[in-house]
This record gives sequence, structure tokens and C-alpha cells, in this order.
Amino acid sequence: MKVVPLTCAIGAEIQGIQLSEAGRNAALAGEINELLLKYKVLFSRDQDMTNAEHAAFARTFGELEDHPLAPSTSGEPGIIQIWKTPDSPPERYENAWHHDATWRECPPMGAVLRCLECPPVGGDTMWANMELAYERLPDHVKDAIEGLRARHSMEATFMAAKPADERLAMKARFPDPEHPVVRTHPITGKRSLMTGGFITHFTNFHTARNVRFGQDFHPGMSNLLQYLVSQSFIPEYQMRWRWSPGSVAIWDNRCTQHYAVMDYPPCHRRMNRATIQGDRPF
Repeated sequence: MKVVPLTCAIGAEIQGIQLSEAGRNAALAGEINELLLKYKVLFSRDQDMTNAEHAAFARTFGELEDHPLAPSTSGEPGIIQIWKTPDSPPERYENAWHHDATWRECPPMGAVLRCLECPPVGGDTMWANMELAYERLPDHVKDAIEGLRARHSMEATFMAAKPADERLAMKARFPDPEHPVVRTHPITGKRSLMTGGFITHFTNFHTARNVRFGQDFHPGMSNLLQYLVSQSFIPEYQMRWRWSPGSVAIWDNRCTQHYAVMDYPPCHRRMNRATIQGDRPF
């Protein structure tokens, strides 16, 4: 196995192995897990695997979970289809910096995404190192966000265009959870910014420390939220992956955000994703 770092901040490509073998080889799976903790997102090209092998490899990181709005592959729960076609609706969800499913009380630990078909040009995915984003914040900002918590919502994102009854039914199923703005990785102990596309507002900002008079609340909170969300936009924290059929990405959702670039014309882009269950952020 050869490991090739892709940027100074995040990402490495694994060469010379078939990931499906790790689903049957605990030692190899352990090596890949250690590499994921180090590089935060891993890639490998020319991976010939079935949906069952895809799921078996992903389960070396933990149990899998489905998505309430994405279809699962036939006969393989835990593998969802993220398929775009020329006839797909115009909604845009993936082309925003986000951690996956922070609208869950326990967001995913990570995911394994496999490309089946992609545009000849375009449709890349980007990742950002949110540990580095936190580490490089000015000290006064770190002080200001210590202990700060935020609300995350499926209702305000995936469900916003749905009829009210569907939207409210899904909110009853997935009530908007509250998460820390600064998350601690449960294995490495490193801290990272937990912001992104599903965050709606801070829940404990309105205190005497932050608000002198009523008008302070909204601009103060909004400006700070926008500043924190914008940290994933910084190129020095990012990397960009160009897909090809058979390529695979594995990422640690606890300390990275990603962005699916929708710069391609109407065409087919078919990706299968195994999403790995996570724990409650702290």
C-alpha cells in the first residue's frame, strides 16, 4: 500500500490495494482507520467492488445508517443512492459546505462514497479541515465561542420546499438538535469547528456578555455565525477531488466539511454512499 498526501492541510490517496479486501482483513482495515485519523479524508481509484463489498468495507468503521430522503440500493440497506440525471429537480443541497446530517442528535462518524458514473468534466467534491480552521482562529474568537452551542435543522434545509404537513412530520421525526460550536474528536481529542449548511442559530448567545441592548442580539449573532461558517471557504484548509468511475472517498465527518461542486451541465452523476453511525458531539 502506498499513501500519497494530496495537500499540506488534508487528504491522501491510497494506492496499490483493493478496499474490498479490508472488509475481510482486520489488519488492513485497522491501517486504513489510522490513516483516516491522520489525513481526515482518503481516496482510492480503480476500485472494483459490489454494493455488498462497499457496505462490508464501510462497516469496518462502524454500523451503517440510511437517509430518510435518499433511496437505498436494492438488497443492501445502508448504501444510499445519490444520483443526478438531466431530469433531476433543481434543488441544491450538496453544494454548500456542511458536515453530513448534523440535523441528527448523533451525526454520522463518516462515510464511504463510491463513484459509479460522473460527468467528463466537473462534479468534483471539496473537503475542508475544520480542526485547522479552529486552530487558526484568533484567540479572541476562540474565547468568544467557548461553550457556545447551535441549533441544526433538517426542516430549514432538505424540507424547506416541501408542503407544511410533510415538513412538520419530518421535524417531529428529527427535532432540531443542539450541538457545540466547537467539537472535540472522541478519539484524537482535537477540537474543530462544527458549523456548516444545517446550522440555523446559536442557542445560548443572548447573554449579558454578548448583548448590551436588544439590537445587539441579531447582528451580533449573525455576524459571528457568518464569520465561523466562512472559515471552510479558506483555500489553505481545503482540497479538491476529481472523480472517475470506480474512485472512492472515505472521510471523517467529525472534523471535516465537504462541498459537492455543481458546475456541470445536465448529465448523469451517480454516487453510492455508505454512511457510518456516529456519536453525540461534545
